[in-house]
Amino acid sequence: MSSYQIRNGDTLSGIAARYHTTVGALAKLNGIHNVNLIIAGHSLRLPGHSTQDTFHAPKHPAAPAHTTGPKPVHAGGVQGSSRLAAAGRATALSMGGSSGQGLCATGVSRAIQKTFGIKVWGNGNQIDNNLPRNKFKQVNISLAEALRTPGLVLTWEHTSSRLGAIYGHTAITAGDGHSSYSDFIERNTLAGNASRSGLKIFAPI
Repeated sequence: MSSYQIRNGDTLSGIAARYHTTVGALAKLNGIHNVNLIIAGHSLRLPGHSTQDTFHAPKHPAAPAHTTGPKPVHAGGVQGSSRLAAAGRATALSMGGSSGQGLCATGVSRAIQKTFGIKVWGNGNQIDNNLPRNKFKQVNISLAEALRTPGLVLTWEHTSSRLGAIYGHTAITAGDGHSSYSDFIERNTLAGNASRSGLKIFAPI
């Protein structure tokens, strides 16, 4: 085997153990500067197996430790923000608690503004187009994976409710594997997804 394709949930240390090498050796061989951030779908050269470097570094590497901003949280190669998740929870509790008010985009926008200092306009199915691309990137992971990472932004084009069919829905992941925050706390977002369509997932960068 000349290379290994990174899968969701992989860590560099896990890959190193599997192929009887070290994290340092893999990082050096593949030009990886942040050993806590590897991207699913990319390939890693394995020491002693290949002379061709097939690893592609992410376009937006993690910020250096001395910068200020949301604390990065890595899971399955996707970076989230524990501060955005905390702001989402506080906003949800202040707006609706456990019952929605039909103001999901307002809740998400308030949490983003509190965390990043930027205002994002639009309803649930517009907010994805208005997220600044220098702050967020779309990621291709499942909803189940996203719900395990705090501080990702979820958007749906349509839901089964009268307003949701027009305006969609948006929320911020809690990171506990099942909850999300908007203008209320949704305790089982996976179950709610059954009546929604057009899911997109965005991660802070």
